[in-house]
Amino acid sequence: MKFITDPSQNFIQTYAQPLDAIFRPKNVAVVGAKDTEGSVGRTILQNLMTEEFHGNIYPVNPKRDTVLGLKVYPTLSSIGKPIDLVVIVTPAPTVPKIIEECVFLDIPGAIIISAGFKEIGIEGVKLEEDILKTIKKGHLRIVGPNCLGVMNPIWGLNATFAKGMAKKGNLAFLSQSGAMCTAVLDWSFKENVGFSSFVSVGSMLDVDWGDMISYLGNDPHTEAILMYMETVGNARSFLSAAREIALDKPIIVIKPGRSSEAQKAAASHTGSLTGKDEVFDAALERVGVLRVSSIGELFNMAYVLARQPKPKGPNLAIVTNAGGPSVLATDEAVLQGAKIASLEKDTIEKMNTFLPQAWSHTNPVDILGDADPRRYTQTVELLSKDPHVDGILVILSPQDMTLPDETANGLKEYAKIPDKPILASWMGGDFVKKGTEILRGHNIPCFPYPDDAALCFAQMWKYRENLFNLYQTPRHENTFEESIQAYRATKKASVIIEDAQIQKRTILSEEESKRLFSFYGIPVVETHHAKNSMEVEKLCLEIGFPVVLKVFSHKISHKSDVGGVKLNIKTIEEAKQAFIDIQTAVELKFGKDVFEGVTVQHMIKVEGIELILGSSVDPQFGPVILFGFGGTFVEVFKDYALGFPPLTKALAKRIMEKTNIFKTFKGFRSLKPIDVDAVCTLLVQFSLMITENPRIKESDINPLIASHKGLIALDARVVLHEEKIPDSHLPKPVIRPYPIEYVEICTLKDGSKVLLRPICPEDEKKVKTFHKHLSENTVRNRYFEFMSLDQRIAHERLIRICFNDYERQIALVACIDEEIIGICRLSKISGTNFADLKLIIDDKHHNKGLGSLFIGKMIAIAKEEKIERLFATILHENTGMIHILKRYGFHCQEDPTKTYITASKVL
Repeated sequence: MKFITDPSQNFIQTYAQPLDAIFRPKNVAVVGAKDTEGSVGRTILQNLMTEEFHGNIYPVNPKRDTVLGLKVYPTLSSIGKPIDLVVIVTPAPTVPKIIEECVFLDIPGAIIISAGFKEIGIEGVKLEEDILKTIKKGHLRIVGPNCLGVMNPIWGLNATFAKGMAKKGNLAFLSQSGAMCTAVLDWSFKENVGFSSFVSVGSMLDVDWGDMISYLGNDPHTEAILMYMETVGNARSFLSAAREIALDKPIIVIKPGRSSEAQKAAASHTGSLTGKDEVFDAALERVGVLRVSSIGELFNMAYVLARQPKPKGPNLAIVTNAGGPSVLATDEAVLQGAKIASLEKDTIEKMNTFLPQAWSHTNPVDILGDADPRRYTQTVELLSKDPHVDGILVILSPQDMTLPDETANGLKEYAKIPDKPILASWMGGDFVKKGTEILRGHNIPCFPYPDDAALCFAQMWKYRENLFNLYQTPRHENTFEESIQAYRATKKASVIIEDAQIQKRTILSEEESKRLFSFYGIPVVETHHAKNSMEVEKLCLEIGFPVVLKVFSHKISHKSDVGGVKLNIKTIEEAKQAFIDIQTAVELKFGKDVFEGVTVQHMIKVEGIELILGSSVDPQFGPVILFGFGGTFVEVFKDYALGFPPLTKALAKRIMEKTNIFKTFKGFRSLKPIDVDAVCTLLVQFSLMITENPRIKESDINPLIASHKGLIALDARVVLHEEKIPDSHLPKPVIRPYPIEYVEICTLKDGSKVLLRPICPEDEKKVKTFHKHLSENTVRNRYFEFMSLDQRIAHERLIRICFNDYERQIALVACIDEEIIGICRLSKISGTNFADLKLIIDDKHHNKGLGSLFIGKMIAIAKEEKIERLFATILHENTGMIHILKRYGFHCQEDPTKTYITASKVL
């Protein structure tokens, strides 16, 4: 939702859209242009030479004088005119030199069609490395290599070797497969589907999914982004861009390879459970991207989401003139996570007044085979007003008395029911063809089969629920200062990891693992190490019976697999014998050097649910968190869900809700209810441990006992990355954690202390209060026009302010006693190393030096974030802000014809 137009966007337009050179070029050079029949060079040149494209075309080939009637240039340099885009179709070994020439000429865009890069092995990898080194010297952006090319039907650009230009439309299609591009393009002609952009991304040497999503997300001609993905590439870039754009435009992905593939040689339960594809699903859900399983579903969802509102609930009402089709629709809806709505008593009573006596009297609403158009419209009218109904599916099966065209015309006025999508299924061939066209022409999606329509509704509900849940404001019980102190206190946990690394160990002992967890507030059973039977005896007397003995070894991960666990020991004699039994079993299997004694801990009687909480590292998405039903049979039942650190309580609860075991948390038979909030807090703390300690490769708490009395970890396991792996090569969280390094306490001119810190989701309520205190003049200085309080504190707007993706923007808040008194935002400009700067301060704290503190801090942060240039836009009358910017070295560009001043600073 956009409330205002920010004039700063006009000033930085040149810098904000670097991919314009690829999607909207005015001058295109084709290196490797030919007139040989069937050659790629000829096809690309022909595709560019159409009436739709109005730019200049420069063929480049040192072996020809003309190609297809156009003058040919021997090199790019010889053209002597501005070039926006270079399309390269020469053999791979020649490409690095061509890229060097592009950078030298300051050409902004290139498409490398050529194959023969990393897909062929070491030689190809070397070519890509050479290209990457070269483009770092300039501002060239590259699509490819090994791609079909780029189409922009709106601009008339067809820089591909596909057959024909895509039709104009509002869908952007991105594909990693050139063959899929040509197949979809051919299909689109038949189905009359149009595109705003049609892109083959190739191997994504430079421009990746994130770049494409950011660009197309801001393209006014694009309503939805559709993706055929084979590999993720830069996962953080992809998810960061998707998270930002998904709120405004649907992003729908189809990705092959759904079969689960367990991690090999995993040393923890989590590592062996987590499959790559389910990690991908969890990643998409975290950022609000919808995944589908077929090309048909991909376009169906795009079509529906662009024409109908997302449902507010899962409850579907079905109107039908035949029982069988409604059963199919019911099955599909329920199996895919939707529900069949329970109609209000009043709705049923009103239907009784006009429906035949034999109607179904329930949902699905079977209005019988002789239903006329009026019977359909009356039924839909009532269902549209039923508060228990979140969406409507209208099914028409052709029978002798059926009037499909007239019925379709009758439904036209229900095409825009507020917050309730309406879908249709006109079953049949030519008999219902016109009716289908009438419905689609009035933005009512119509499907040939009712189960496809029901699936579509279920997907719409999942998509809407996912977006809504992503931005629920979490509770924040502690003051921020207390949270910061707790955060810093956990740094001592790194000592345990460092000691293990010094000893070249990758497995922490159970005692070390539990200490590590305890530093993060996770309750654990007190555990002691005994090297011999005499120490066992002493510890048993101190702890008290019953006790548990477990093997202590820095080389054994799964203790129970080697007979290394003895439970419910009640006497000294039993304890000594257990020690001998464990020692014997371990030494027989691994040798004497592996056995290092046992751990002794009190035997906890299980009076709750056994859970597992763990982490592992996915090769693409980095650290992944697993929560579910634990215990001995964890790999058998596989009742778990995945998420990504860092977590908020809201996100933690969403993970828990996906498991079957969560259903017992409210109480089950003799089991009393479990404190859900306490479990959420534990997950948040666990995720903090994972983000703070990148040396952790895998970890488990299994079992974690949850009961009405509380939570306690009975066993713990932590596996580290090898010591030889440098810190710079350790996997990072795919969602950037809270940037604690930018927290600072400063002093204002009046001596008052102010806390500068990055904003967080818990701040939404405080930001609302902050806006209530702002004067109209302060609001105008920030937004360049009047903006009502209701607009400024709308939840849809505040989630963008408080739920920062720290990879893309960092907003600092200034706090005194937990009250926000100012906000300063640094927003990176997609596809560049530039950023935009904005600032607003509470009127009561003007002229106290806060503006200078903010600007100085943001310049320092920008340098840390590798920003090359900062921009700011200020009203002429905002002299105080202009003075601060000039003092910090900003160049102010004044234009008397405009009401604002533009300022920039090179860092």
